[in-house]
Amino acid sequence: MFRYVLTTVLLPSMLYAQHPPHPKPRQVPTKPMAMMMIDPLGVSMERMGSGTTWIPDAVPLPARHAMAGRWLLMLHGFGFVQYDRQGGPRGDDQFGSLNWVMLMASRDLLGGRFQARTMLSLDPATVTNRGYPLLLQSGESYRGQPLVDRQHPHDFWMELAVMYERALSHTIGVMAYAAPSGEPALGPVAFMHRPSAMDNLAAPLSHHWQDATHISFGVLTAGLFGRHWKLEGSAFNGREPNEERWGFDRLRLDSYSGRFTMHMDSNWVFSAGYGFLKSPEALNPSESVHRLTASVLHGRRMGKDGQVATAIIWGANRRAGRTTHSALAESEALLDRSNTILGRLEVVQKTAEDLVLPTGPGGFAPDSTFTVAAVSVGYIREVVRMSKATLGVGFQTTLNLVPTELQPFYGSRTPVGGMVFVRFRPLHGPHATSSAMMRDGAVMH
Repeated sequence: MFRYVLTTVLLPSMLYAQHPPHPKPRQVPTKPMAMMMIDPLGVSMERMGSGTTWIPDAVPLPARHAMAGRWLLMLHGFGFVQYDRQGGPRGDDQFGSLNWVMLMASRDLLGGRFQARTMLSLDPATVTNRGYPLLLQSGESYRGQPLVDRQHPHDFWMELAVMYERALSHTIGVMAYAAPSGEPALGPVAFMHRPSAMDNLAAPLSHHWQDATHISFGVLTAGLFGRHWKLEGSAFNGREPNEERWGFDRLRLDSYSGRFTMHMDSNWVFSAGYGFLKSPEALNPSESVHRLTASVLHGRRMGKDGQVATAIIWGANRRAGRTTHSALAESEALLDRSNTILGRLEVVQKTAEDLVLPTGPGGFAPDSTFTVAAVSVGYIREVVRMSKATLGVGFQTTLNLVPTELQPFYGSRTPVGGMVFVRFRPLHGPHATSSAMMRDGAVMH
């Protein structure tokens, strides 16, 4: 499967290199880039977050755009090299790299817009299949054991998907999304695509209550949308990725979800949804999960080079007759060209089973629930600015809060963790407004 996908992706470019096109007697007219950035109903492509989600127009993600014939190309991604140290008896330390890159290509097709995209990560090599240390984190497994106090790595194939959008009238359109690896219509924008967390390298502790389905091996989504709203439904694979992170898991459609999104204006986006996940955890195959989520995203510009983005998210899981809740508030402010500050506050209910605490005689009941919290702050200073990318150095520290019952396991009611890192990403310049893009008209040959 892995070889087949690589061959499918690389063969067209190999043939192109061996047989370059002959010079044409005249230039074939193509749409300006600004027009290609707009969908059939006039919605900017920059509104797109992860999967089929939307982010506020006021705070697009840093990316590079170029034209290749009739195709509009977009390159987006982040790379961190970090030292991670988590304190206490359950803590650990690690040198590693968290990274991902996304390539998107779109063009007009049959009266609508076709888009192909792929998103890749080398996390399985750079933080290993065991992931990276993160106190109070839970979810997925390593060598047949639950991962706890560690965040699992992303799979190499984070996304491989196609999407098609077409207007039915001046006010309503239809969309379809298909992915052997992709994101169903469930949850908020995945954390690495949120403007409020784009430079925050740590996954939220509430990840598996809110946006963990952003890598699902088998997704079909269909929906209706207008300029300011979207209603979607998905059939997808409810099983979380397995421990083999380089290939594709077995594709299946055994779960379902629905989501409504409202783009209230250029600064505000609201979404809410429900999903049924069949047997998400390989170690507990008999348990399925009902998930509810709601989120509010806000963003606004600050001067020529700055912006501030905030997200408030709630998510709840119901499994085996019990419901656990999570709440998150996070914000990131690009103060100017050189300085970024970020923060996150979250509260999550986790069970003794989630945290792999001793159960049975002398221990906790397996469904004992504990409310844990974490407060994180960070700062990044840009040290090198290139024409199309930026390099920064930064730190992030987290104060965790655990109840008295967990103090013996974490050594304190306030265990601390932190990271220092170097960050590389595309340059986050002024917004690519239609007039500016018409003026620039960058073309890739």
